Amino acid sequence: MKLLRHNFPLKLLSFLIAVTGWAFFRYTNNPLLASQYDQQLSVPIVAINLPPDEVAEFSDKNAVVTIRANRDAAPIKPDQVKAVLNLAGLSSGVQNVPITLVAPNIAVQSLSPGSVTLRIERIEHRLASPLIHYTGVARNGVVVSKLLPDPASVTLQGTSGVLAQVAGVRVDVPLPQSPGTTDSMRRVVPVDVLGRRVPGVSVTPDLILIRVTAVAGEGPQR
Repeated sequence: MKLLRHNFPLKLLSFLIAVTGWAFFRYTNNPLLASQYDQQLSVPIVAINLPPDEVAEFSDKNAVVTIRANRDAAPIKPDQVKAVLNLAGLSSGVQNVPITLVAPNIAVQSLSPGSVTLRIERIEHRLASPLIHYTGVARNGVVVSKLLPDPASVTLQGTSGVLAQVAGVRVDVPLPQSPGTTDSMRRVVPVDVLGRRVPGVSVTPDLILIRVTAVAGEGPQR
């Protein structure tokens, strides 16, 4: 005992042996810790309480949730955990919203990401008249004398940012090859100033009736 009090290496060795023994009996003999493990789930992120005339756009679609599960129980299913963004009362623009986990009787260890940066935009409506774009080559001197679209206008729906890109709605109509009146259903396409299709715009109706009346034009002068 006297040797132990005056020998520092022996005291350090005794301390390490004591700590190791405590840790061994603390964890290996603990049935609760031995029967549990960490389980990771990928859970869809859902936005709630958003007014019907608004839309929220965000890139993070899933959250990774780590939970403490029991080995003797069935694994937790992803549909038992919900990752929710509460958008009640938020104004339009860029917002950072914390994720709220709904996980009854589940021990959650961690959540990633903890919040989501999103943009809230209003959904707007706008009337537009079709812009006729003739396709093909006129032959046999046939020319269009009258064209009637039905309906004469369509309704565009989209976010304010997307509708700002729309310069008009285009309808492609083939040039008639002979005199007469023809009816055909043609698709209405929202386009930008360069004539490119603008995605994210809903057009109602997206098909319209086009009635084309063609007549024989004047032949070449002799």
